[in-house]
Amino acid sequence: MATMASTSTEAPRAANAVSALRTFLVAGLGTALEYYDFLIYGLAAGLVFNKVFFPGSDPLIGTLYAFAAFGTGFLARPLGGIVIGHFGDIIGRRKMLITTLITMGVATIAIGFLPDYATIGVWAPILLVLLRLVQGFAAGGEWGGAALFGIENAPANRRGLWGSFTSMGIGLGTLLGGGVFTIVSIAFDDQLTPLAWRIPFWIGGALVLVGLLARMSMPQQEAIPTAPARAKRKMPLAEAVKRSPRTVLLGLGVSYGYNTVAYIGFTFFLSYLTGIGYGATESLVAQLVYSFVLFCSAPLFALMSDRVGRRTVMVLGGIAMAVFLYIYFPMVGTGSIALVVLAFGITGLITGITQGPIPAFLGEQFPARMRYSGMSASYQIGAAIGGGTASFVATGLLIMSNQQPVAVAAYGTFAMAVLIACSLGLRETSRLSTQEVNDPDGATATART
Repeated sequence: MATMASTSTEAPRAANAVSALRTFLVAGLGTALEYYDFLIYGLAAGLVFNKVFFPGSDPLIGTLYAFAAFGTGFLARPLGGIVIGHFGDIIGRRKMLITTLITMGVATIAIGFLPDYATIGVWAPILLVLLRLVQGFAAGGEWGGAALFGIENAPANRRGLWGSFTSMGIGLGTLLGGGVFTIVSIAFDDQLTPLAWRIPFWIGGALVLVGLLARMSMPQQEAIPTAPARAKRKMPLAEAVKRSPRTVLLGLGVSYGYNTVAYIGFTFFLSYLTGIGYGATESLVAQLVYSFVLFCSAPLFALMSDRVGRRTVMVLGGIAMAVFLYIYFPMVGTGSIALVVLAFGITGLITGITQGPIPAFLGEQFPARMRYSGMSASYQIGAAIGGGTASFVATGLLIMSNQQPVAVAAYGTFAMAVLIACSLGLRETSRLSTQEVNDPDGATATART
């Protein structure tokens, strides 16, 4: 009897393990490879693009221009989120996730082959910005679709954890990107120009093929609307805004706060280290620690949100980051590489508090029939306003304050205040059943009657 009981419980567990692994390969690994491509641009902007595409007498001004170009990718993210989210709701997630991956790969390889300013003059930064816009468009549609694949295939009590596969993918992508840049930096003795910086972009374009294989085998687990249903529902985003404009705005605020601090941590902190005297390799090693801790912490805090609630974890993360920003700069200012690594590790841990639950927290605010559109638009507009300007604004504040980083800490604190306020304004969804989350208005039942 004991043996039979053991067998009957182990079978579902094994099935769930396989399902979780397959979901991670589609949502997490695919996102990792796509965000590797998107985020290595941020590393290059912080380390070499001020010399390659924006040469000038003042390196800090060149860095400011490089971060401005970095931010242009975020201008296209809302458009990508809206367009790809629309078709994701209408014709299905799978086709859109394959499209975003291919688009990102092509743009990344093209950046790797782009001539520099010394070769083609002003056309170099112009083409760089155009390719960055293509990257942004693809990234805008990627995040929502990958997150929803995890959430919509998750057990009812693990939507936060499975949704965090996308967050893990972003952490893994930054880890891969930082790792490749670190290896290249060591191999070329800290001299990333004129050739070495291109290698991570070439590798990124090739790695996309791995993610493409995973997504081509992605099962069609979603219900695709019939033609009459699609005709009745031409604009899921308009339906989402009409249903609850407050939800869209609050989700935008959560995204603004999170992305502002996340990109300060990922791009500005890196350039800040090199600006105060640390080498490129030392800075990249610290970034690797940040990415590794983020990759590990995001699912833990997502699981915590399944148990204690999404809002509780989001508020905890906002408070922790607001406090730590005033500690980070004195730590890295000591000149101790050990304290730098510790500071970056803590930054990754605290970033994971909000990054883990955010896919489920925002996705569960919208019914399934309009979720891709509503979630993507809300998140990507917030990402454009926050993440797209974060490094540029932080660098500008550093210049205007005569190199006083407390101004940057205050800027991050404001962003965390917005995140906390908007998180408290959204509904708590962790205790709701999957049916209640997918169809909170009872639209399916109404249609059947």
